[in-house]
Amino acid sequence: MNNKMMADRDLDVIWHPCTQMKDHEFLPMIPIKKGEGVYLEDFEGNRYIDAVSSWWVNMFGHANGYINAAVKKQLDTLEHVILAGFTHEQVIRLSERLVKLTPEGLTRCFYADNGSSAIEVALKMSYHFHKNQGRERSLFVSLSNSYHGETIGALSVGDVELYKETYEPLLIRSIQTPVPKDQSEEAALEAAAALAECFKTRHEEIAALIVEPLIQGAGSMHMYHPLYLTKARELCDVYGIHLIADEVMAGFGRTGTMFACEQAGITPDYMVLSKGLTGGYLPLSVVLTTEEVYAAFYCDYGLYKAFLHSHSYTGNALACAAANATLDLFESENVIEKNRDNSNYIASKLQAFETLANVKEVRQCGMVAAVELEGYAPQERIGLKVYEYGLKHGVLLRPLGHIVYFMPPYIISKEEIDIMMDTAYQAISHLPSAVVK
Repeated sequence: MNNKMMADRDLDVIWHPCTQMKDHEFLPMIPIKKGEGVYLEDFEGNRYIDAVSSWWVNMFGHANGYINAAVKKQLDTLEHVILAGFTHEQVIRLSERLVKLTPEGLTRCFYADNGSSAIEVALKMSYHFHKNQGRERSLFVSLSNSYHGETIGALSVGDVELYKETYEPLLIRSIQTPVPKDQSEEAALEAAAALAECFKTRHEEIAALIVEPLIQGAGSMHMYHPLYLTKARELCDVYGIHLIADEVMAGFGRTGTMFACEQAGITPDYMVLSKGLTGGYLPLSVVLTTEEVYAAFYCDYGLYKAFLHSHSYTGNALACAAANATLDLFESENVIEKNRDNSNYIASKLQAFETLANVKEVRQCGMVAAVELEGYAPQERIGLKVYEYGLKHGVLLRPLGHIVYFMPPYIISKEEIDIMMDTAYQAISHLPSAVVK
């Protein structure tokens, strides 16, 4: 079996996400036979460094021996059980650990299947909380340039123009407030002042503010200062508005701390986790919330205050086993400290990109780095050129339009960082109009 045979079979039956399928008339599909560490290998033996952690989920490498063993052991014991009226050891242990790991005050775990679904849970839970308190608050506030997923509720609180134009009649009520324009404290304070004005005029109808702490992932890897989160928490407290922290991408060490909210010293009312929760192995998400929120739904059956949400695979035992194994690795391998060392090395490598005339800005937050290109029209699809160059040289880069970013598994070595970033540098320097400043 070779790459073309597998690709032909795929294209006969599969509709891929985030893909214009017509592109595959000229862009080869890459069938992956196996993964090992930071590498993916196709059916012809070509290997690619997974510089994007397979859509930001992989933490400790592909086919990690420790996580593999944990999932295999669980498979022989219990694969799944309904979580309504039943429970199991893996989900209990995971919940206990998450409560201890996350900011103080988050005491209850509600599980779903993926990040977008968990966002839906948080939105519904916030609205329903206010309803149970006798308040009708159906408006949500999010940041400009934000992205929170692609289910209807998640799309509603995002700020992706194409999505909003297409699905506008289906969306729930939301408004946007400015995101800090850069990573400076001044920008954070300016954006906080705009948020204060928004809350002052509309707080009686607002259920929650939802933010991606420190990094807007799909929003061009835009980054901002933690001071904004501190000010947002203060304003939410003043006006009785919930704060939802969407840490689906930023959580589990990506930003230099276990959770991005830690850098602002805040506890949100809802923390949404997914992606790296299982080390990239299996779909699982969780919304952590406070005892106050939990108590607002605790009632006799006939009062109709109970939270109305469920998923068939909620708290899946295999996924929870992978999540517990992932947390084991965080505990045993001093991951955050190692990440900081690798982050510093990545920062040193980023300096070279600043010499290129087609680079507008270089930015970094922990193990996430981005190089923003300029001078190209969207129809030039400059990111696609970088992607193709990367594949030819053994690196999976998947730019967000004109943003070339790096988010590798934590086990990446400095030698592999060299290959990843040198390949990206060469890809960018080979683009039209690329000259040294």
